[in-house]
Amino acid sequence: MSSLAIVALCHNHARFVAEALDSILAQTCPPAEVWLVDDASTDGSAEILRRYARQNPGWHLLLLPENVGNCRAFNTGLAQLTAEWVIDFATDDVLLPTRIERQLAFAAAQPAAVGMVYHNAELMDEAGHLLHLHHRPDGHGGLRPAPASGFVLPEVLARYFISTPTMLMRRACLAALGGYDEALAYEDFDFWVRAARDWQFAYQNEVLTRKRKHPHQMSAQQYQLDDPFLASTIAVCRKALALCQTPLERRALAVRLRWELRQAMRRRRFREAGELYGLLRQTTPVPGLLAHVLGVGSLMFSRDFAQRPKEEKE
Repeated sequence: MSSLAIVALCHNHARFVAEALDSILAQTCPPAEVWLVDDASTDGSAEILRRYARQNPGWHLLLLPENVGNCRAFNTGLAQLTAEWVIDFATDDVLLPTRIERQLAFAAAQPAAVGMVYHNAELMDEAGHLLHLHHRPDGHGGLRPAPASGFVLPEVLARYFISTPTMLMRRACLAALGGYDEALAYEDFDFWVRAARDWQFAYQNEVLTRKRKHPHQMSAQQYQLDDPFLASTIAVCRKALALCQTPLERRALAVRLRWELRQAMRRRRFREAGELYGLLRQTTPVPGLLAHVLGVGSLMFSRDFAQRPKEEKE
C-alpha cells in the first residue's frame, strides 16, 4: 500500500492539540510518518507536542524558533518526509478513525495524474459541537458546494468548494510546485490553482474529517484594514491569469475577480480594488466594465459558477 505522512501544524492550539493528536493515534491505519511542527506558539502548545513526541518515539518534532507562517512551517516539515502522500493537518481539527485507511485506499486507486484527493467534512465549533457538513444536500440530488473531479482549474478559479483539511496531496505534485509559496499569508487557493493546471483532483464522497470553525477565521479578516490576506489573494489571482490558457478559464477567473473587487470596494480597500480591477480588465476587456461590476443589483453568474468563491480560512 502507498505510504502517507502527516505534517501536523500548530500555532497556539493548546486548547485543541491533544484532541487532534489523539485522533492520529486512533487511526485504524497508522501513518508512516508524523511530523509535529510548532510555529513558535506562545500558549504552551510546544510542551504538549513534546509530551506526545516522547510518548511516540517514531514521531518527529520540529519547534520553530520564530513564527514563520503556515506556508513556510509546512514546507519545513515537507522537506523532511519521504512518504508518497501528505496530509497538511492543522492541530485544531480532528481526523475520524478511518480517515487514513479510507482515503489512502481511494488515493491508491487513482491514476498517476491525480495530484490531490479530498472528501466531505463535518464542521464543528470551538467547543466541539457539530454544526453541519461542508458538502450538504442541495435538495436536487446533488451537493452544495458541488464537488468537482478531474481537471478542475476553471472550478477552482471561480468558486470555493474544497474543504482544505480534507486534502491528501501527492508528494510528487507538491515537489513539482516547489511546495507552498512562502510569500503568501495562506496556502490553499494558491495550491489549488497551481496544482490544477497540470494535475487532476478527485472527490471522495465520505465524511472523514472534522474541521473546527473559529469566530475570527481568516475569511472574516480578509478585507479588514492592514490584513495580509487580501494581498495574497491578489498575488494568486495574478498567477492564475498567467496560467489561463482558454476563454473558459479566463471567464472563471473573472467571476472570482468580480467578487473580490466588490468586497474590496465595500470595505474601502481602494488600492487593492484598483489592482483587482486591473486584473479583471485583462480577463474581460469590455467598455463600461467598472460600472457593470459596481452597479446596483445582483451580479449574475453563469450556471457553472453560481456559488460565491470566497475561501474559508483557518
